[in-house]
Amino acid sequence: MLSKRLIKYFKSLQLKKYRRQERKFLVEGAKGVTELLKSGLEVEYLLLAADFRAELETVVSLKGEVLDVSEKELIQVGTFQSNNAGLAVASMPEEQALSLDEDELALALDDIRDPGNLGTILRIADWYGITRVICSKECADVFNPKVVNASMGSFSRIQVWYEELEDFLKETNLPVYGALLEGDNIYQTELKTSGILLMGNESKGIQPDLIPYITQPVHIPRRGGAESLNVSVATAVILDNFFR
Repeated sequence: MLSKRLIKYFKSLQLKKYRRQERKFLVEGAKGVTELLKSGLEVEYLLLAADFRAELETVVSLKGEVLDVSEKELIQVGTFQSNNAGLAVASMPEEQALSLDEDELALALDDIRDPGNLGTILRIADWYGITRVICSKECADVFNPKVVNASMGSFSRIQVWYEELEDFLKETNLPVYGALLEGDNIYQTELKTSGILLMGNESKGIQPDLIPYITQPVHIPRRGGAESLNVSVATAVILDNFFR
């Protein structure tokens, strides 16, 4: 049985204030916990249901302080409404100076506030081999449990920075592709797999102060009646065209 102290500690990590204070975050569910254990991230606690523990030990080495718990306890300390697998407390990676290679493609995200969208974008970036994402300071917290869950393990393979985007874009020498309604047709634009793809807020798009730094505006032409695309879907469509 988990102690009251541990229950309080685990539940506190659902809040950004305490995640930043402790430099720790939650990872929940079979996929997230498995990917975490395969990564180089430090694990403080590992809470496992019996059946999942037996399965997990056949594919990966356990890390941290391992606690055998019930499904009820996993639900009590986590954010999932149902969890019969596991939960982990991991240490945030050490912060590193932001640097981009001249031959890589990176993502810049302006005010992506929905945790589900941010997590899905990380998963999409991981699919296309993008390992660096620069977020504006208004974006959702990458260590929010909803972001971590939506990334389906990709949180462990992508570096994320929070920066003043205008300052960052002002200093870069890389081409900046921006998703704008008045941009060039993405299907008819010559794209190179190096530079920065800038994606904007779910409802407002890219803020006006950042538009002057876009060297190649692009858009996805609409053929039907939908008013807009979800930002994570739009990111996937545009990224796919970089590699077509």
